[in-house]
Amino acid sequence: MKTSEQRREWWRGAVMYQIYPRSFMDSNGDGIGDLAGITERLPYIASLGVDGIWISPFFTSPQKDFGYDVSDYWDVDPIFGTLEDFDEMLARAHQLGLKVIIDQVWSHTSDQHTWFTESRQSQGNPKADWYVWHEAKEDGLPPNNWLSVFGGPAWDWDARRKQYYLHNFLVSQPDLNLHNPEVQDALLDVGRFWLDRGVDGFRMDAINLGMHDQDLPNNPPMPRINGEVPGKPFFMQNPIHNLSHDDMPVFLERLRETTDEYGEKFTVAEIGGLDPLEVQMAYTSDFKRLSAAYAWDMLIPFRPDLDYLKQAFESWPNDMSRGWPSWAFSNHDAPRIASRWAEEGMEADWARLFGLLLMSLRGNIFIYQGEELGLPQSNVPFEKLQDPEGITNWPETLGRDGCRTPMPWEHDRPNAGFGSADEPWLPPDESHRAMAADVQENDPDSTLNYFRALIRTRRSSPALKYGDFTLLDAADGVLAFTRTTDEEIAVGVFNLATEPRAWRPQGDAKLFITASAGFGRNIDSVPGSLPAFSGYIASSGVDD
Repeated sequence: MKTSEQRREWWRGAVMYQIYPRSFMDSNGDGIGDLAGITERLPYIASLGVDGIWISPFFTSPQKDFGYDVSDYWDVDPIFGTLEDFDEMLARAHQLGLKVIIDQVWSHTSDQHTWFTESRQSQGNPKADWYVWHEAKEDGLPPNNWLSVFGGPAWDWDARRKQYYLHNFLVSQPDLNLHNPEVQDALLDVGRFWLDRGVDGFRMDAINLGMHDQDLPNNPPMPRINGEVPGKPFFMQNPIHNLSHDDMPVFLERLRETTDEYGEKFTVAEIGGLDPLEVQMAYTSDFKRLSAAYAWDMLIPFRPDLDYLKQAFESWPNDMSRGWPSWAFSNHDAPRIASRWAEEGMEADWARLFGLLLMSLRGNIFIYQGEELGLPQSNVPFEKLQDPEGITNWPETLGRDGCRTPMPWEHDRPNAGFGSADEPWLPPDESHRAMAADVQENDPDSTLNYFRALIRTRRSSPALKYGDFTLLDAADGVLAFTRTTDEEIAVGVFNLATEPRAWRPQGDAKLFITASAGFGRNIDSVPGSLPAFSGYIASSGVDD
């Protein structure tokens, strides 16, 4: 089927900008970013050329997991502002042509949520079955061997009910029982509340952890890779019984029916697990579930080799009815790409190279705040750490604080323009001042302006937004592929080898954009030789 004959909803191929509110912009000087701060910086985001924003949680929360522990789905936490502040931010975003999607955390709540407060009172109360409860074994141990992502057993004892409850994350994040239709109804009402306010969709946090095998069998051990012991016990276990349950797609169809009542909305799933492709497709197939899904393929700590990339990119079928991918190279949970995969001393060049690769992929694209500046990972001293996982596993696991430090806006202002507080919630990275937005704004060769050019290139190209993806045979170490519609063929070429490679696509091609220190700034035609760690996107004409 020709791509032009397929669906071209606004979100297909869109570039979305992720905002982590605590660290984006502090408007009131309390050291924490807020909704008013987002509103203040929306013109900057619009200037990037992105299609919309994804905002991480801002709901009422005790903030033990920084908003991913929701205690009230229907209100804004006071540290971020008010519902009126949200409405103002949303209206301003729409004025600027930006869509707005928000996080929905539906696999669990805070233990301070009124639902859990009622559920834990007794085994016979109206919400007794809204969370996952179970009796202890005869010896007092938990019902099975399931482990929490953040460490330790996934079960905690509650003295009131004299039962264990399930928590796949912190002890203070009890898991909702999404097998219960009443819970599903309540969550869909949450969705309607925000859709009624005008949001354009949802990012579904950890949604494949939302259901489980109700027989509660033990998870099997994970085979050791090269006999090595993982840094976290969670990775010693294959969580097949509490991850990606077969009933979840049925609930997602209910969610899709709900969002369809409001027109063309975008819903994207975060999918965890070792082999998530099948799950991603199951959650997005047949145009009746979620719009798109992404996994952690490109958020891994090591720089992937060519075979890994080929497999990840080629695995998604070109048939849109079988699902639609999203891609992110950085986010609030992973070390920044400029440090994670870069050669030492080449962080800026690598930020551009992987930005170019990201913008050439089939699917939706997510850029994490500061990625467009080429920000490296921050080294937060132990005494300043806030992330509970990072504190627990330090120094073996660096945690998530290093990618969450305040956004650098103005190089010569306190806290690099993030806000006026004496001590923000995380220390600003002084090395980021030289890469602040105001510094890069006036430099035509900056990473910021390069990302603007990338986004313009993608938005102007039907092939890059919607086109089929096909790998090409290329020289050793070279990743080459076409993106094809009946209007245009685009070709992406990336030399990931440590040495130059001679290779170019067949036929005539017009250069769109390049990335590499080796190319220089003045290249205006498709090269026959690629320097090490370089790439380009070109148009090779129309598919006849």
